[in-house]
Amino acid sequence: MSIRIKLLLSYTGMLVVSLLVFVLTASLFTIAATGDIHSFRDFYKVHYQLNPLTEQEESIFLELKYLAKKEPDKLQDIELLQDYDFKLKTVRAGLYVRREDSQIFESHTFNQPKLEQNLPSYDLNNNQIRSTFNIGERFYAYAKFDFRYSDGKKGSVFVIRERSPFGEVTRRLMPVLVVSLIGVIVIANVLLFRWITRSVVKPLDKLRNSAEYIQQGNLQFSLDLNSKDEIGQLNEAFENMRMRLHESVQLRLQDEENRKELISNISHDLRTPITNIKGYIEGIRDGVADTPEKMDKYVNIIYSKAVDLEKLVEELFLYSKLDLKEVPFMFEPVDIIGFLDDCIDELHDVLEEKGISLEWGERPDRGIEVIADREKIKRNVLNIIGNAQNFMDKHEQIIRVSVQASPEWATIEIKDNGRGIPPDAIPHIFERFYRAEESRNSSTGGSGLGLAIASQIIEGHGGTIWVESELGAGTRMFFTLKRTTNQGGTTNP
Repeated sequence: MSIRIKLLLSYTGMLVVSLLVFVLTASLFTIAATGDIHSFRDFYKVHYQLNPLTEQEESIFLELKYLAKKEPDKLQDIELLQDYDFKLKTVRAGLYVRREDSQIFESHTFNQPKLEQNLPSYDLNNNQIRSTFNIGERFYAYAKFDFRYSDGKKGSVFVIRERSPFGEVTRRLMPVLVVSLIGVIVIANVLLFRWITRSVVKPLDKLRNSAEYIQQGNLQFSLDLNSKDEIGQLNEAFENMRMRLHESVQLRLQDEENRKELISNISHDLRTPITNIKGYIEGIRDGVADTPEKMDKYVNIIYSKAVDLEKLVEELFLYSKLDLKEVPFMFEPVDIIGFLDDCIDELHDVLEEKGISLEWGERPDRGIEVIADREKIKRNVLNIIGNAQNFMDKHEQIIRVSVQASPEWATIEIKDNGRGIPPDAIPHIFERFYRAEESRNSSTGGSGLGLAIASQIIEGHGGTIWVESELGAGTRMFFTLKRTTNQGGTTNP
């Protein structure tokens, strides 16, 4: 539920609840006063029969009653009657005087043609001087006194006031109802305030506290996402931001750690050939190489170390560019079988001199066309085979190359029968400068970047690279390349 709807419902609810409770309270007071909500008109009819006039009206009526007893003929004096009528008008009542069947005086307050027809008949005993009557829907209360004029004619004086039972209920109960309404509004507002606070303010407080945590560098927390309104959506966006920020910080810390490790590894791997070169140069300078044969040996060693150093710098530069995605790939259709034939022919003699046999394993009968960068894939194959030859420990040393094909991918396998890789080292062999031996002994050859570069190259081709190895039995290195889609057609990796 959105906050806009919550606010609309809260204010609508406050209004409706307040009005309902107000009406209910009024009804309860009415029932309490009358015993039946449908009978309060009858209740006030009886009430006004007993108490038809207010205190002021009653006072004027008593004066008129006194005149009727002592000086009845004065009740035929129009000016006097007008004076009394004026007094009654100030309290919203009126005067009516009759003589036998004739009207002596009628107040303009009434403006009721049927008034005379509804007045009670003469009762000189004045058994009931207070009562009520109805004219249509209009309700009147009166006090009357019947008397005789000096000539013996019958007369009546009426003090009449129109009454409203509903108005009287309202007038009498209004203070209580107003207080009740105010109380209901206050209670409704308190309840709605608690609801709004719980659904809006508290989540915002949590969000503010979370922002303060982030400001302090603390990202080890999570937001409660149990709301689906705008605040919940904001919390969800904030939580996603926190998670991404946390991941970013972790990556930055990892990159910083990797950078330190990289600097340490580079320093170590550069220091070794430089130290060797420096040592042999000092030997030449100190005259240790005192024969032409020793001089040639020292120079060749210096040259070899310089070549190793150049290769290390080249591989480091290539890896950095691959890692930053700055190396362009020149993709083209390549017959992977013919391509690997060329690689095997190129390396065969070099490896044979080291006692290593490089040969084909399983291969299809026909060519398989893949999308590849020839130069990068050749570098990949050379790195994998070069890594394999560094860890041979058998008398019969064999490296086999196999190819398997599916409709979409070609899988190349390079298998050796070397000493294998420890299980705990397998997840790390594609990391830069990683070597399975802890000492980073350079006697095995390699810079520690070969497989990391191979991984980056295959990733750039959209393929995958993985390894399977068993200690003492050898290692199988796999990588995949995407095949062309149609005859003569190509698809990008």
